[in-house]
Amino acid sequence: MRILHTSDWHLGQHFMGKTRLNEHAAFLNWLVAQVEQYQIDAVLVAGDIFDTGTPPSYARELYHNFVVQISRSGASLVLLGGNHDSVAMLNESRELLGALNVRVIPGAMAEPEQQIITLANRAGEPGAVLCAIPFLRPRDLLESRAGDSADDKGRALQQAIAAHYQQLYEQARAQNAGLPIVATGHLTTVGASRTDSVRDIYIGTLEAFPASAFPAADYIALGHIHRPQKVGGCEHIRYSGSPLTLSFDETGQQKEVLLVELSNRGLESVTPVPVPVFQPMARVAGSLNELAERLPEAARTGTDTRPVWLEVTVSEDDYLSDLQPRVQALSEGLNAEVLLVRRERQGRNAALLAEQKETLSELTPTQVFERRLAQETLNEHDLRELNQLYAQVLASLEEQA
Repeated sequence: MRILHTSDWHLGQHFMGKTRLNEHAAFLNWLVAQVEQYQIDAVLVAGDIFDTGTPPSYARELYHNFVVQISRSGASLVLLGGNHDSVAMLNESRELLGALNVRVIPGAMAEPEQQIITLANRAGEPGAVLCAIPFLRPRDLLESRAGDSADDKGRALQQAIAAHYQQLYEQARAQNAGLPIVATGHLTTVGASRTDSVRDIYIGTLEAFPASAFPAADYIALGHIHRPQKVGGCEHIRYSGSPLTLSFDETGQQKEVLLVELSNRGLESVTPVPVPVFQPMARVAGSLNELAERLPEAARTGTDTRPVWLEVTVSEDDYLSDLQPRVQALSEGLNAEVLLVRRERQGRNAALLAEQKETLSELTPTQVFERRLAQETLNEHDLRELNQLYAQVLASLEEQA
């Protein structure tokens, strides 16, 4: 049984005002080619198919075209909802896509057995049993209780998620007839390495789920973290990562999808399949004099059809109000587009001065909140509580978007 594990496509994303349409189209075409080349039996997409709950029409078109291509390939397809995905939107076409051998699990289902899926190989024979677990929202698992502290809610939620996994795993074992068991998930695990593009999931007040709480499945296909990695050094618990570079701190990172081979003995192998770079991106840093040399060098990584997108960090002792136009002038005529200009923070006094003059475009919402908290005198417990509550508000707003 051959499974292709991928996640975090974020269809419809705009990167600092730039559409990713062409990149996503190229990636999905490439992915279909891998399914055919490696004779994949099933494709698992572990959440965050779309970037928002209301994706643009072209993103939905990419999604539906991919579904049709995979159905023609002979492979089955399982699509799991992530924290960026709208349960209602994914539900719209769930029944229709079922006719194309596609299973869509937008959120926790009313009947848990709906999340137990037998995956067949290309010959139509059962090859694995899947515990199809999407992003789990607190309302899916818990009833809110007045008076519970943040820590109480976190522990209760962790226990509820662990129980959900165990319940599905036991049902899968009961019907697997000696087949390997695969589970999915869209969440942060303890020790996972994040990037700037990952919006932290604080499910209730749960910051990270311990790997030890997963059931003893043969393979666990995870999404949400954009850096491909093993969890806790375990070969069978993996994040596939995002196929596109979604923030500048991911530049230079080899993106991949995972080819998982299973037999009746369990997991046989996990092979990373490198994803091509569809849009060159780079980070350049230095003084204005140094950038005059480094920007042309970075521009050479662009292609005939795609200029390289740049993040430029300027190290200057003096505060320059015209920093953006100076950098743009240095990049004039180069095969590059400067999307972000930052100032390097050098030392406490320079950092304080810069913070007074920095613009909102240089900050994330979390950084703005941190700046405000820094003006208060709070103990460690209150700081943690406020950060967790703020993260819950952000997560709630993203769910409603």
